[in-house]
Amino acid sequence: MEEKIKVLIAEDVAPIRKRYAAVLKKCPAIEVVADVGTGEEACKAARKLNPDVILMDIEMEAKDAGIRATGEILAEMPDIKIIILTVYEEDELVFSAFRLGACDYVLKNASNEEIVNAVTSAYRGQSPIRPEIADKIRSEFRRVKTYESSFLFMLNILSTLTPKELDTLYLLSTGYNKRQICEMRCVEMSTVKSQVHSILKKFNKKKISEIITTESDRKLLGSILNNTELNR
Repeated sequence: MEEKIKVLIAEDVAPIRKRYAAVLKKCPAIEVVADVGTGEEACKAARKLNPDVILMDIEMEAKDAGIRATGEILAEMPDIKIIILTVYEEDELVFSAFRLGACDYVLKNASNEEIVNAVTSAYRGQSPIRPEIADKIRSEFRRVKTYESSFLFMLNILSTLTPKELDTLYLLSTGYNKRQICEMRCVEMSTVKSQVHSILKKFNKKKISEIITTESDRKLLGSILNNTELNR
């Protein structure tokens, strides 16, 4: 006789939790070993019962409770299959779950058949990459690639600036003008203009405002500047 698929349900809304339990209990191949209402309870139940599959709500006692529980459980018991339950296809949270090892996600308004199929597919290691998930993955890869390219480009050019140029760029990006920088450093305007000219030439830009365009750029510049000062 084939062993039943042991399923743990973690969902903080009792009626939804009971609905999943009722749906799954109708399937002869599935045994619901427990249903809990918090991420903390999910971790305790997983350790005690060692389920094959967990239906894990993302948002329980905290917005990311399911994400944290997923990470904790899979760190200890990597063979457990975790399916994320979510109301909306929130890309950031869904990808957080996938990065931690979740194998699938199901919308809470999914049909009974979709819920059963998700559980059985996860157990067999056959969770499909549905078209909408594939699109999200491709979109995420494009976003990460663009970010990394931009980050590395910025880092590479910033590394060519002198400490004084880094300082000038940072001050200009935070709102100081050339005259104020001259007064702060007790230097001639020609000195600051020369530094600005050198910075623009290295970045191949016409204006300083075209170089530091995001808060991430500013933080990177500040970090490099701080490290430069520490190593003087």
